[in-house]
Amino acid sequence: MLKGGLVVMVEAFVKPALVKWARGRERLTLERAAQLINVKPDRWDSWERGIARPTFRQAQNLAHKLNVPFGYLFLSAPPSEVLPLPDLRTIANRPPTSPSPELFDLLQDVLRKQEWYREYQENEGASPVPFIGRYSLSDDPNRIAANIRDTLSVNDEMRRKARTWEDFLGLLVSQAEDAGVLVLRSSVVGNNPHRSLDVAEFRGFAISDDLAPLVFINARDWKTAQIFTLAHEVAHLWIGRSGISNLDYRRRSSDQQNPIDRFCDRVAAETLVPSQDFLARWLDQNSVEENLEALATRYKVSQFVVLRRAYENDKLTSEQYWSYYDQLEAKVTGRGTQGGGNFYANLLARNSRTFTFALLEATAEGRVPYRDAARLLNIKLKTFDSAYDHLLAGGLADA
Repeated sequence: MLKGGLVVMVEAFVKPALVKWARGRERLTLERAAQLINVKPDRWDSWERGIARPTFRQAQNLAHKLNVPFGYLFLSAPPSEVLPLPDLRTIANRPPTSPSPELFDLLQDVLRKQEWYREYQENEGASPVPFIGRYSLSDDPNRIAANIRDTLSVNDEMRRKARTWEDFLGLLVSQAEDAGVLVLRSSVVGNNPHRSLDVAEFRGFAISDDLAPLVFINARDWKTAQIFTLAHEVAHLWIGRSGISNLDYRRRSSDQQNPIDRFCDRVAAETLVPSQDFLARWLDQNSVEENLEALATRYKVSQFVVLRRAYENDKLTSEQYWSYYDQLEAKVTGRGTQGGGNFYANLLARNSRTFTFALLEATAEGRVPYRDAARLLNIKLKTFDSAYDHLLAGGLADA
């Protein structure tokens, strides 16, 4: 602002408690927060204590760097951020950790998509997805798993089509989407490569809804772990229970802490590696290593899953299980990531193929403004134009 030929810095009347809250929300030290917006730590400290105020530009930069809506800094008190889904996360008997800003913001983004798709389905006169809440916690997990396998065509033919774990995961996602489930997979919040999702915080979540059921998979996890997480979150839909999960995949199903996740873990294990078939194919005359390799190849799951099934079916003692687990863990390198590769494939994975094409078609019909559609997909308007041409006009809706 110019006044009498001089530049006057306009102060932003932000609340000190909100500045402190924004820093705490990102779990930053005072020094790191100050570094992010290029001020000295004592300057930041003066904002938190209410001795001074940031300039309007500094406040905007603060909000941007700390991933909070700019308007929040002017609230009378910090907002109460409550997770919009049941928090089922338990690891090693510890209570769930305080949710990160990334998890909060991811959930809000995904819920916007899910709510839009639900309204779209209502306007289309869509019928309810029949298997949502078909069973309950009082039903037999094996029966539920058999129904999931039948519905999603998880069978030998599917396994033969999949040459790799990645192929199997892609087929499972596609078949879940064909059955009516939105499946989103991402390793970041929105489309921001600087806001990674933490597997230690959560592996996935499910939204049980009879018109717009949704599963989200943390793509930062191992590819093989993503297969199990997808089966686990699908099990949540079959019993009509939404929730955020972070299972300890080292533990048997019976050892999982949360009763809902314990049940869904049993269903997922049986879906991917049916006990009866497993026991028929586990050869006691072969070594454990030979069985792990052969059965992981057959079921297109990781050797960790096969190892755990062997333990659950009394093929291994506890000591053997942990010994082999440590050996397998020592061989594993490199978590899953998302980025690079085909932009359009990543776009479909992050937003669900079904959701993306429904949105593109609604935009083509004039029911959704281009700018709103771009926001829902977390891409720029110019990028949306190219995605629209490449995916919809290019006839890839059935790809």
